[in-house]
Amino acid sequence: QFFVFCHGLLQLSQLLVSGYLKSSISTIERRYGLSSQTSGLLASFNEVGNTLLIVFVSYFGSRVHRPRLIGCGAILVSLAGFLMSLPHFITGPYKYDQSVASTLSNTTDLCQPGAPGPWANLSAAGCTPRASRENHEVLLVMFMAQALLGIGGVPIQPFGISYIDDFASERNSPLYLGILFSVTVIGPGVAFMLGSAMLRFYVDIDKVGAAEVQLTNKDPRWVGAWWLGFLVAASLVALSALPYFFFPREMPKEVGEVLHTHAHSSVGPECFPVVLLRNLRHPVYLLVVLAQVNISAMVAGLATFMGKFLERQFSLTASLANMIIGAVNIPGAMVGIVVGGAILKRFQMSLRQCSALCVLGMLLCLLGAFPLLFLGCPTQKVAGVTYWDSSGFGHHDMECNAQCHCPEKGFNPVCGSNGVEYTSPCSAGCRNVNIGTDNSVLNYTECSCIPGQGLAGPGTCGTGCSHLFVPFVVLSCLAGILASTSHTPSFMLILRSIQPEDKSFAVGIQFMLLRVLAWMPGPVLYGSAIDTTCILWERRCDRRAACRYYDNTLFRQRYLGLQFFFEVGAF
Repeated sequence: QFFVFCHGLLQLSQLLVSGYLKSSISTIERRYGLSSQTSGLLASFNEVGNTLLIVFVSYFGSRVHRPRLIGCGAILVSLAGFLMSLPHFITGPYKYDQSVASTLSNTTDLCQPGAPGPWANLSAAGCTPRASRENHEVLLVMFMAQALLGIGGVPIQPFGISYIDDFASERNSPLYLGILFSVTVIGPGVAFMLGSAMLRFYVDIDKVGAAEVQLTNKDPRWVGAWWLGFLVAASLVALSALPYFFFPREMPKEVGEVLHTHAHSSVGPECFPVVLLRNLRHPVYLLVVLAQVNISAMVAGLATFMGKFLERQFSLTASLANMIIGAVNIPGAMVGIVVGGAILKRFQMSLRQCSALCVLGMLLCLLGAFPLLFLGCPTQKVAGVTYWDSSGFGHHDMECNAQCHCPEKGFNPVCGSNGVEYTSPCSAGCRNVNIGTDNSVLNYTECSCIPGQGLAGPGTCGTGCSHLFVPFVVLSCLAGILASTSHTPSFMLILRSIQPEDKSFAVGIQFMLLRVLAWMPGPVLYGSAIDTTCILWERRCDRRAACRYYDNTLFRQRYLGLQFFFEVGAF
């Protein structure tokens, strides 16, 4: 029982490390100027190390000191977590364009007619050879950490489960494995809640004083303390790893009812390819695994970019978006899994009824998910990006801000009193700024591009979509519950349709296929689709960095359309 407790704790903390990255992905994109394709690849890169080794591990399973190997794996996972936070400590403080000169930069992005001086250094400043080298180092460290995370995770689940199954009584074994399984479902929820808590702090909380930070967490330039969660999670993993070095290689079997000694033969005398082909030729097995590949591809993309989607579509902070996912969507999926299992147990379903239950769950899920494609708002009007008005904004010769000499790269969005957003106070032609008591910007005045009083407030205008937010969350949660009811019955279909001696092998192949066909390519596919909907890219050192503005309608249609496509595939 102590082993089960330790293993539950370890699996939870391991999931914290891998799940936390997904919760802070939009923040890391913004901090280091990554496209969603790159961040999608980063998010799925831990599967690479994992997949390469998992075959060996399940093969050598019984010949090694399992607890000790789990402990070693956990130490690698912990190292990976600390490595993930390293970029924060090797790079300088986060720089953003600001209208108030501070100790960090003496430039300002107000309109200064006739003085192209202060601007020139802003656009060129970020582009030393060191800056571009720094960016490569950051990516290298993060990809290495992810690979290490995958490798360290290899022994944890298979060895833990087989160790428990070998030494628990047959009456208790299902209970223990059930506890572990529920932990793996709860884990990602806890990770998103951790993300929600950490991203409320400013990224350079350890480098600059509170007085110098002129951003609120609602500001589009805000970057939260993404690295802090990795330190927390990695420390937890390190703590959970310790007991494993003190467990024995073998335990006396727990006392239970009469035991049937059964030989552990993963694959009998037949060699590997024969069994592989026998399983893959099995129509039920193949079809169920293909359905699970579709569902997993959907979940992989959802988990990685759902936060980003909510932030952009409904103008939420990263912290709130994570809170919604961790407190609503993931618990919804847990409810679905439990309900599916309960129906199965209650009605003692046959194989045909199991498949009917899966089909029904997916059909209802499709009906719930279809309206989501229409719940959203277009991108706000951004002058020169999504909106050109009669005053000739966007035509260089007669612009209202022609005399301001604005840099093209400046990004410090302001919202005009006319409901139009401008990429910086300079591009709105604002010449004056009013500062509040706490050093924050109250408003901008004398803005030549804004008709009427020429006033503008700091920050984005937002998508004006808050009225659709609650219906969206309710429907997406419902669709998630319905889709996940098919989880347990689909496993039953696999376990009951395969020859008993191939069982452990068939499940191994199933996980392998899910990894290679869904968990690895899924986030990259979603990230690439999201990138195609960007309308304004940030430039860093002449490379395309993170996206400033998406076409929200296209973003929604391609992101949720991809999700819908996989749901139809599973159905």
